[in-house]
Amino acid sequence: MRFLFKIFICFLAGAGAGIGTGFAGMSAAGVIAPFLITFLHIPAYQAIGVGLASDVLASAVSAVVYRKHKHLAFRKAIPLLGCILLFTVIGSWAATIIPGFFIGNFACLIITIMGIRFIVHPILEARYSRGNEIKRIRDIKSIVGGCFIGFICGFIGAGGGMLMLFVLTTFLGYNLLDAVGTSVFIMAFTAFTGAVSHFTIGGMPDVWTVILCIGFTFMWARVASAIANKSEPKLLNRILGIILIVIGVTVFIFEHFL
Repeated sequence: MRFLFKIFICFLAGAGAGIGTGFAGMSAAGVIAPFLITFLHIPAYQAIGVGLASDVLASAVSAVVYRKHKHLAFRKAIPLLGCILLFTVIGSWAATIIPGFFIGNFACLIITIMGIRFIVHPILEARYSRGNEIKRIRDIKSIVGGCFIGFICGFIGAGGGMLMLFVLTTFLGYNLLDAVGTSVFIMAFTAFTGAVSHFTIGGMPDVWTVILCIGFTFMWARVASAIANKSEPKLLNRILGIILIVIGVTVFIFEHFL
């Protein structure tokens, strides 16, 4: 009976994480970890590790689908990736000496604001800049955005997918599908690094929990990414906006009232 309950919880966690990853490039750790901590009583550090492990295949399969539909613009985001990896380490160090209360609230606020923005002001067309001079400006924006994303990821252990989406659409001019496709591609690598480090430092949790979460997240990410690439841009913006608002409010309530 307890194993069936574990399957049910992992299914719900995987469904939420997979849909968020496929539709919005969201990190699975932000959904899976609270489920595992609350209902299966798995230690927080290991729960985040399970979420990151689930992110690897889910992000990879989503990236493949987005690439198939020509919605992956990774080359333009190489400076972003390098800075994310570097400042994730710096953010992890900073988390040991600076209280994370303000950063956690800020992340919830950003996610909620992003959700409202996608509903009120949907992103329908790309705004890629052209020309050598403008390209340099875009690279500078990528470096600054990557430093910000990496630091926040290292500091609070999650949020990279949402922040990448914010930077790619708002500052670098990506359309929504290209932004999500590029975001999940980058996350496949960062999540793998994070999962290995979490399991190495915190130990491996129950193997069945890991397998179930990875499997369900992979399945739903594959379905969600396929639907996203066939959806009208305005509808996709609205769906994404609703998902982000629900996540932002839910995480805030979970952090402060439960």
